[in-house]
Amino acid sequence: MAENVTARVRAPREASVGEVVSVRTLISHPMESGMRRNGDGEVIPRSIINRFVCTLNDEVVIDITLEPSISTNPYLQFEAKVTESGTFNFTWYDDDGSVYEESSEISVS
Repeated sequence: MAENVTARVRAPREASVGEVVSVRTLISHPMESGMRRNGDGEVIPRSIINRFVCTLNDEVVIDITLEPSISTNPYLQFEAKVTESGTFNFTWYDDDGSVYEESSEISVS
């Protein structure tokens, strides 16, 4: 498990029915590609966030695969059309099996 991993989400708390909202996420993570060596010449093990999923009321909004070339602390911004109130659930999957989760409520009127 990567150390000091922190996920942050910025999503609107309110929206109108059918409105397209902007959602931003940032996760602090070292994102080691597995190709670098430490001071002793040993390979630093690969450790990347390899998948991100966002759902709204258990319906997939976005599901993406991340590759080793992604930067440290990956930032993602996307849009979602909201038709009802509910909960955005954000899930990041790490190579080592760790899963990081956040959620955000949205009220639609």
